[in-house]
Amino acid sequence: MASGLRDSIDASTEIPRGPRAAPLEALIPALTIAAHPDPERIGDRLVLDRIAAGREVLLSRGSPEFLGAGRALGAPLADRFVSRTPIRVEPAVGGGIRIACEAGTTIAIGDAEVAGAIDLAPLGPADGVPIVLADRVVLVLHLVERGDDGIGGDPYGMVGRGLGVARLRRAIAQVADLQVPVLIRGETGTGKELVSRALHAGGPRRHGPFVSVNLATIARELAASELFGAVRGAFTGATRDRDGLFRAARGGTLFLDELGEASPEVQASLLRVLETGELYPVGGDTPVTTDVRVIAATDADLDAQIRDGRFKAPLLHRLAGCELRLPPLRERPEDIGLLFHHFAREELVAIGDGDRLAPADPLADPWLPASVMVRLLRYRWPGNIRQLRNVTRQLLIASRGRPQLQLDARLAAELTAGAPEGPAGPGPGTGHILTPEAPAASPGKPSEARRRPAEVAEPELIAALRANAWDLKAAADHLGIPRASIYHVIARCPNVRTAGDLAPAEIERCHREYNGDLDRMSAHLEVSRRALGRRVKELGLEPAAAAQDRPR
Repeated sequence: MASGLRDSIDASTEIPRGPRAAPLEALIPALTIAAHPDPERIGDRLVLDRIAAGREVLLSRGSPEFLGAGRALGAPLADRFVSRTPIRVEPAVGGGIRIACEAGTTIAIGDAEVAGAIDLAPLGPADGVPIVLADRVVLVLHLVERGDDGIGGDPYGMVGRGLGVARLRRAIAQVADLQVPVLIRGETGTGKELVSRALHAGGPRRHGPFVSVNLATIARELAASELFGAVRGAFTGATRDRDGLFRAARGGTLFLDELGEASPEVQASLLRVLETGELYPVGGDTPVTTDVRVIAATDADLDAQIRDGRFKAPLLHRLAGCELRLPPLRERPEDIGLLFHHFAREELVAIGDGDRLAPADPLADPWLPASVMVRLLRYRWPGNIRQLRNVTRQLLIASRGRPQLQLDARLAAELTAGAPEGPAGPGPGTGHILTPEAPAASPGKPSEARRRPAEVAEPELIAALRANAWDLKAAADHLGIPRASIYHVIARCPNVRTAGDLAPAEIERCHREYNGDLDRMSAHLEVSRRALGRRVKELGLEPAAAAQDRPR
């Protein structure tokens, strides 16, 4: 396995010994940079301890400072397109967070543009809400443990600074020097073998062999001899004694992947080895003492298999005396940007284009568009870290020779299909917008009476959108509802689409038909011109110059 992939371990854990997961009251909000014109800033973090203390944080181009891993000194966002006028981030009623900005930087929560102030629901440990500044910088709002500034060193070579990896590092430190077996549970692609290698490297057996076997790839009739060895003549073809993997791992670690695929006979033999420290080679009648630490992993529901009679409960209990649980990637959104750039750097170096991630002209469009990062953050990642690595490679290959990364039609469709519905937040963070508010009335201009968004019916919404050329803010004012609320009204109307709902092929056909004129495309597709412009740019379809220059 490639060393770069071994370095990309990240998970949160729960083990019956050692420190437990931090209680919710010990978690405080933080902002982590997921995309920035300077790729070296990816992963920098601002812990919002002032929010936890009931005070506001003023976020602008020049302050406050975000800290990078391993660096004692931080730096502000420092992007020229982010305004010096601060964005107020402050506590909201009920434990949520309010984001407010009357002027200056354009802000979006996921795909939903913020006008005035917006309230976010309280975050959970697995939540992350993407905040886009000036269509260039993407921040992820998430939780960290109190006192974790994220700048400490990493003895295990893991990529990530989120809540999960912090807990994992602590769990490995508690478990690595023990001789007890470990069971690692997690979905496919979450890095189970990578965690097992970290346990091996952090323990006293680090100088011994690390032997890995995937039980799903071994024929059932050969599994026992592969694991425990066989004596000469034990079966047809056994022309000599065979040691087996347990003895090959003597003095080191044996990693048993896909434990749920082990046959009942192998399960019984494993249980006997774990309980007695002895094994019997196939065809042998003399026990052989073992000197190996067993680490097992599975993505199967072993409890369900026990109920169905397909897995032995005593074996699970014997292995689960020390258990690590790896969360899926969708529950670690704060590390997606850092992992993406880790994989991108590896791929670019491999093709001789490593300079692509060096800081470029600060006024140029970012190499990684904010809209692409938001897509990555909102995707559900059924294949987890392994899938993210593959998507990164596909994106780089499809964008070779271009100044910016661009999603091709197939990849754009895949990421769109795998994203949750709603305007904000990846995965569990979806739906964190609570109470959008309109900006305060200008001096000397009386504020208009506001309706409840729930009062707006679908026909009225469609009529307002058409009357205002699909300008969402103007339509909201027309309807007399808070501007940011219109995204939620649209979300509950099945016959109203957003630009994010459009298939790439439909956008491409419309682009050809209207020669890239965004105004005409917006009118035909009946979606926001601004959001459609982002999709067009994302797909590498340049809008017509006349349409770009037309006043809006």
